[in-house]
Amino acid sequence: MSDVSLEGDDLAGAVGAVAQRLRGLRRVAVVATPTMETVVAIAGAVEAGVTVVTINPQSGETERAYVLQDSAPDLILDQVDLTARAALPAEPEPAAGAAGAADLPGGQGGPGGRGGDESPALIIYTSGTTGPPKGAVIPRRAIAANIDALAQAWAWTPEDVLGHALPLFHVHGLVLGTLGPLRLGSALHHTGRFAPTPGGTLYFAVPTMWSRVPEPAAFASARLLVSGSAALPVPVFERLVALAGQRVAERYGLTETLINTAARADGERRPGLVGAPLPGVDVRVTGTDEFGPVEVRGPNVFSGYLGNPAATAAALTPDGWFATGDLGLFEPDGQLRIVGRQSTDLIKSGGYKIGAGEIENALLAHPAVAETAVIGVPDDDLGQRIVAFVVPHETVDAAVLVDHVATALAPHKRPREVRFVTSLPRNPLGKVQKKLLT
Repeated sequence: MSDVSLEGDDLAGAVGAVAQRLRGLRRVAVVATPTMETVVAIAGAVEAGVTVVTINPQSGETERAYVLQDSAPDLILDQVDLTARAALPAEPEPAAGAAGAADLPGGQGGPGGRGGDESPALIIYTSGTTGPPKGAVIPRRAIAANIDALAQAWAWTPEDVLGHALPLFHVHGLVLGTLGPLRLGSALHHTGRFAPTPGGTLYFAVPTMWSRVPEPAAFASARLLVSGSAALPVPVFERLVALAGQRVAERYGLTETLINTAARADGERRPGLVGAPLPGVDVRVTGTDEFGPVEVRGPNVFSGYLGNPAATAAALTPDGWFATGDLGLFEPDGQLRIVGRQSTDLIKSGGYKIGAGEIENALLAHPAVAETAVIGVPDDDLGQRIVAFVVPHETVDAAVLVDHVATALAPHKRPREVRFVTSLPRNPLGKVQKKLLT
């Protein structure tokens, strides 16, 4: 998308033309390639009040067929032409249930929310790690409220120039990285391959992007670097401080909740912390242990899973909070630390509850470790045995890493086994897929 540019009246005209042709439809699916066509198609649908189902352009035939069958769109848009819309119906007939709002108003509502415009803007499918993918219905009030809250936290203004190379089928690249600039009036440069952009003041990326930046000093002129979708390793954070003079702002969100917490532009940014709750968002950590389940409510929370009231109900606590499935704790200054996922990162070993993320951070602090993922595997004696998968920078003995963790944390948190690998399995957003580790 870096070689195509639209702004001002040209952008408004292209979006308006698509909106005019889509108006009256109920739902459209967009194959969300990182192109200007995708931006115009999604923005046009949003302006028309039509719900957008985003499709990962790299999804296989089976996954795409499932999403299309489950969401039943009126139309599929794949590389929409910007000029006039041969791919679009000449005079679409109104469809029952079509949303009518043309802007993105604020408000609060949905599970955990308090009123507002509930008309659906997006349906984004989850990764399906615990079963078939579920379509999270994101209402307009969630997008509006979340972007406005982030604008406050990050001092995001029309004068900013945002650079990112994130996919456009998910929250980080689409809601924050595309609808955000459109709502706030700031410039967006989608760089295709993550790199500095001329005049860039704000950058969004995932940890794997920040870890592979060859020249961090090139980002020194930016006022804010943001990382999300997975934990940013402490060594990467420290490298950006040393070489770019930048302390990265981490944030925490999910498909179903958009962004819950974020480090502020005018606040302290420390490695391993994902900031305090955004304005209007409530976050709590339940339980009596050192860390516990993280639950959320507020205007950012989704309306539910498409056609799946049972799954929606299961995702909510009895008092109406969304159960994120993550484990965390609040630091004394009110910032949240995410320990890991309940399903894969809570390890019960020898009578202790151990967070995999804490062990991973300890391992990453060793100079020989490039990447790591820690899991618990069944053990007849301990209940679960801590196993660390390590991508090394250099040759290192497993016993050295085990002793390093035992010294940095506590003996019961040391890996009982270290497996050296050449890479870790990751999804398109850079998250390690621990269920594939064997």
